[in-house]
Amino acid sequence: MGANLPVDVDRVRLELGRADGPAVSAAALLLTGAGRVRSGADLVARDQPGAPGDAVRHVGTPDGAEAVEVDLAALPDSTERVALCAWTGSGTLGRVTGLRLRLVAAGSGTVLAHFDMAPRSETALVAGELYRREGRWRFRAVGQGYDHGFAGLAADFGLTPAPARAPRPGPAPRPAPPARPQTRGEELLPADMGERLSLRKQQVATSLRKGGLTGVTARVILVLDASGSMSGLYAKGTVARVAERMAAVAALLDDDGTMQAWTFATRPARLPDLHLGELPEWLRLHVRVGQLGVIGRKKRPKSRADGQVDMRTVGIQNEEQKVIADVRAYVRDHPVPLPTLVLFFSDGGVYRSKEIERELRAAADEPVFWQFVGLGRSHYGVLEYFDTLPGRTVDNVGFFAVDDVDQVADPELYDRLLSEFPLWLGAAREAGVLR
Repeated sequence: MGANLPVDVDRVRLELGRADGPAVSAAALLLTGAGRVRSGADLVARDQPGAPGDAVRHVGTPDGAEAVEVDLAALPDSTERVALCAWTGSGTLGRVTGLRLRLVAAGSGTVLAHFDMAPRSETALVAGELYRREGRWRFRAVGQGYDHGFAGLAADFGLTPAPARAPRPGPAPRPAPPARPQTRGEELLPADMGERLSLRKQQVATSLRKGGLTGVTARVILVLDASGSMSGLYAKGTVARVAERMAAVAALLDDDGTMQAWTFATRPARLPDLHLGELPEWLRLHVRVGQLGVIGRKKRPKSRADGQVDMRTVGIQNEEQKVIADVRAYVRDHPVPLPTLVLFFSDGGVYRSKEIERELRAAADEPVFWQFVGLGRSHYGVLEYFDTLPGRTVDNVGFFAVDDVDQVADPELYDRLLSEFPLWLGAAREAGVLR
């Protein structure tokens, strides 16, 4: 889940297969950069086998599975993503064994990627997607489930009302929970920032609903890499924009909308708590990296505002295990009757894999889910394969990396950010990690 790779052929086939269980139907949704269909014509399914221009067609496979064939070169520029959807009209996808997705080169039959899925209570899911990035096509394994059938899935991508041609669609999707009243300082935000926050809260709610979560509350902690290699992302404002987007997660999940935050490089440093009404000033004061200033020939800091960290003390290297240990200690020392979601952003350069693994393994019995996000394609060490490591009570770590986070639309970012959190919640409750 979350793995991706470049696609260097023009024509590919997305094949959906299974070993046993209820029949599974497949369809493709042609999506714009905003993650929405333009009309009902952007659905390609068994009884609507071709999109306009036949760039995408529903086809069968020799073993009786369903598949979608895509001519990437023929897709219009307005199509940024092609999502392969799967659903069953009989029970849940958890009854299907051996559910898998294969990406095949249509001309040669060469298998380019193979993705095994293990859904539980979901009745529909987005199995994988082709997406355009900087003029080239890539494939991503998604595995994002929905509990409201094809109707709920389709509605979240703008296909409303759900088409009658979908075989035995599930019940109509529940409406997104209304935004919470602005009583926590949100009304103090500048108008444009307040509008972005309101829209993003709705998008966070939609992403959680896709995982079967409504009304869930959690403590949210933000961790920002401030090592030397991050300086360009800070200078461009990328990190500040990421922090603003994460404020929407805390605004929806945390009962008081407050988010704890850390920065780190060679050493960790706790930042002042982020309160929604103080978001612009918090971003200005605390999303920083490197030296505070150079005056003359002597390096000395400019005067600091209250609560500002002297970034010289943080250093420039990558010591992720130290900030992980700091956050773990904070959670132990400040227990709450809620799960904790850690949103951890870094551009990689991981070289302390053994120490990081030791900390995260020890954290598997704690009520914390660690979602790591890579900003770029640097080396992420153990984080890239932590999901596969056995010997933990529950899988407490998620990871994905993006080429350019500024180019990832909010719906896609929140979907990926929150795709594994619901799975961990269920597993942690079953294992007794959460009470």
